[in-house]
Amino acid sequence: MPYAEQLTAADADHGEGPVWSPSWGGLRWVDMLAGDILHLESCTGVVSRWHVGGVAAAFRPRSAGGAVIATEREFVVCDVVGGPVAGLGEVFADHGIRFNDGACDPAGNFLCGTMAYDESPGCGTLYRLGADRFVDTVLAGATISNGLAWTADSALAYYVDTPTGRIDVFDSDGTGTLQNRRPFVAVDPDSGSPDGLTVDAEGGVWVALWNGSAVRRYAPTGALDEVIHLPTSKVTACTFGGTNLDELYITTSRQGGDRNVAAGAMFRYLPGICGLPAASYAG
Repeated sequence: MPYAEQLTAADADHGEGPVWSPSWGGLRWVDMLAGDILHLESCTGVVSRWHVGGVAAAFRPRSAGGAVIATEREFVVCDVVGGPVAGLGEVFADHGIRFNDGACDPAGNFLCGTMAYDESPGCGTLYRLGADRFVDTVLAGATISNGLAWTADSALAYYVDTPTGRIDVFDSDGTGTLQNRRPFVAVDPDSGSPDGLTVDAEGGVWVALWNGSAVRRYAPTGALDEVIHLPTSKVTACTFGGTNLDELYITTSRQGGDRNVAAGAMFRYLPGICGLPAASYAG
């Protein structure tokens, strides 16, 4: 039975959204409700923090350098990772809602979804920040907008609204248009709830299971292909990294009452499959 190895101490209260980018020195992820982006120093193993706002929901590299970040209710950008951030204005005004998870599409747009703090059904929205910094709505009526990732050929995008218990799939034309949403796989509630996800170079979908102590890989057909076990139940997200993108990094959380000593740590697994590089924001 495959197990992920613990890579760091339990540094995050709510670890989420790992991203690997050579442009900023490797692996970074968020301690979401602390408003911090964490960085694992590859040479020393030390984890450092960069405070970006009241919430640090999701982030991606910018093609011009620096990063784009979703904070509690707005998008911000920086020219240098670790440096000052500049806000682009609130996307929404409701203080009961916050950004939650996101990713860049192959066209260079940054998409990020929201959720209500009290998880009220239907209050979440998936927004898109274009390269021109115009914000529009991609999807309304979500509850906990979560994992989002594209296949290598840009033809498909996988998406999670956690309370549905499903990973859904959209057709994508590579320009940012998502259409023909349909179920890809349903996760048995006894196995946990789908959270963050990533797609590998062979088209497999890796999804973290909140309350499931695991990451699962589903083949492009939807067949369950592999289950990676963790010692803590609140598994939140995963991404590929390392020089050859052949290491799977997995974030966890202490939220929701998990008192395991490893809850909030970063984990790593060597799956024998390579992932895809993180797409950058073009703005």
